[in-house]
Amino acid sequence: MYVGRYAPSPTGDLHLGNARTALIAWLWARRSGGRFLLRFEDLDTGRVRPGCADEQAGSLAWLGLDWDGEPVSQSARIDDYERALGSLSELGMLYECFCSRADVRRAASAPHGPDGPLYTGLCRDLSERERDERRSLGRDPSLRARMHGTVEFRDDLAGLQRETLENTTGDIVLRRSDGVVAYQLAVVVDDASQGVTHVVRGADLLDSTARQLRLYQLLGLEPVPGHAHVPLLLGPDGQRLAKRHGAVGLAELRARGADPLALVGWLAHSAGLLDRPDPRAPAALVERFDPAALRREPSRVDPGELRW
Repeated sequence: MYVGRYAPSPTGDLHLGNARTALIAWLWARRSGGRFLLRFEDLDTGRVRPGCADEQAGSLAWLGLDWDGEPVSQSARIDDYERALGSLSELGMLYECFCSRADVRRAASAPHGPDGPLYTGLCRDLSERERDERRSLGRDPSLRARMHGTVEFRDDLAGLQRETLENTTGDIVLRRSDGVVAYQLAVVVDDASQGVTHVVRGADLLDSTARQLRLYQLLGLEPVPGHAHVPLLLGPDGQRLAKRHGAVGLAELRARGADPLALVGWLAHSAGLLDRPDPRAPAALVERFDPAALRREPSRVDPGELRW
């Protein structure tokens, strides 16, 4: 059975790009006759806003999107992540890293990947004595995973992808020095545990997919999901849509008395699913949903011109 999900971080209001991705993920699951899950990625407690998860769930319901079962929060699943780290440690895939981000940036001739400077393995082969010396200086280590090899997969929207991990990711952090488990590990453990078969998310996360698929392989997790990365909504300047463009969130639109059917129709039109931005309920779009109709390129929008 098809199992899809939507997994926002409860750190702020859902914006138009979030809403469009959620709509597409929901339509894909419902058109496939499958389940649609809601999960809150709330591990970074320093950024999580109290009450935000409930607010985001309310905004999704306001749009007409429902989900199966109770929403899951990552903060309740710490033991699962620790077990995964234990498995990787037994495989010899983890090592302690005492480098700060500044250290990585300063590394001589550090190559760059999609996310910035690649980690060049400064701590990969430290001796126990060298690790003890760094601890004596008050440095708390993060845990990095050795990333190597080539990963190939086909994204339903972005097409064939092929990455050599040494060149695009470097060894990645799976647990930060403050003890917070990294997104890259948590999302893999969560999706496998929930039986997710298809991940629909924003195109800004496409670069994360190869390293996550490698973690699936290392941990022996199934099912390994297919992926579809939805093109982003951009502001008039071609940059990712943000508050500086006058973009508003769903909670603010609800408070203004906006028409959710009009918003859904606009979102569907911007995604290539409707010829005109006519008001629609999500349920009315299910039977006509066709992934082949989805836009493959980002869309520009001027929030100041939008009226719902």
